[in-house]
Amino acid sequence: MENCKITELYNLDETIAKDLLSKYTYPWEVLAHINDFILELGATLPTDEYNKIGDDVWVHKNATVFESAYIHGPAIICKDAEVRHCAFIRGKALVGEGAVVGNSTELKNVILFNKVQVPHYNYVGDSILGYKSHMGAGSITSNVKSDKKLIVIKNGTEKIETGIKKIGAMLGDNVEVGCGSVLNPGTVIGKNTNIYPLSSVRGVVPANSIYKNKNEIVEKI
Repeated sequence: MENCKITELYNLDETIAKDLLSKYTYPWEVLAHINDFILELGATLPTDEYNKIGDDVWVHKNATVFESAYIHGPAIICKDAEVRHCAFIRGKALVGEGAVVGNSTELKNVILFNKVQVPHYNYVGDSILGYKSHMGAGSITSNVKSDKKLIVIKNGTEKIETGIKKIGAMLGDNVEVGCGSVLNPGTVIGKNTNIYPLSSVRGVVPANSIYKNKNEIVEKI
């Protein structure tokens, strides 16, 4: 599954987590290591650029965090990021430069690359969102199967047994997810792809495509 590899999905120069991601082949392999990586990286961040707030939360001095937002560590909020009104960061979250975590959005065990936007009523758990990816209002990542079985990544007839119970979505760079969409457990969306509003997405969606429904995925012209 070449199209699911980290090197195919992401420009690693657009994240402070480059050193972590470059160690692995597939993005879901990174999820179990986000917690420790944030703790290790946070301890090395320059104190003239980052404030340490509470237990294991590092916030860049040029970031904006609303008073009504809640951040549980470990977490890193990078330069020029915004954590807006009533955002809920449950821990193990790395929010990249210029990223937006919006009103009533919840994050848990995630890497948001630079310029990612999850601005309105989003749930993003056990997921990695690439550079400039955007989730429309009310779109969510579902990270646990209803039968609680381990997640299998499926791309046509190809399958990868992950051995992991919780995987949300892996969004490549410049992905646009339409409002109200559900990204089912183990969804992988290639670079520069658009997802129609109110979609239920599962499996692997190719790069440079438009997802209208599971039976109609067209290549961008």
